[in-house]
Amino acid sequence: MAADETLEATAEEAAEELAELTRSLLAAPVEDVIANHCYGLFELAALHLSQSPANLAAARTAIDAMSALVDGLGERLGSHRATLADGLNQVRLAFVKIAEAPPSPSPADRSE
Repeated sequence: MAADETLEATAEEAAEELAELTRSLLAAPVEDVIANHCYGLFELAALHLSQSPANLAAARTAIDAMSALVDGLGERLGSHRATLADGLNQVRLAFVKIAEAPPSPSPADRSE
């Protein structure tokens, strides 16, 4: 198979995969898709909070994005609303707890 034919076959496969992803996305309930994005934002915030030191600015942005969706859409999130609201509250509380914690000593400070 020539290089041009290989590239053409690869492009056709990619186009078909994209078409299948599009069909799957359109078939999914929109509330499920949005909830999935919210879970991703929750995880992103948690990851930034778990760093040492925590990246509070990045965590705040992820929390605010999740809040915009959860608080903004409310009941339109259907069966996901309560779980997402609980998760949002948990990550907000974690943010406050970490933001208010005294800084931990650096490894150099501990060796003295």
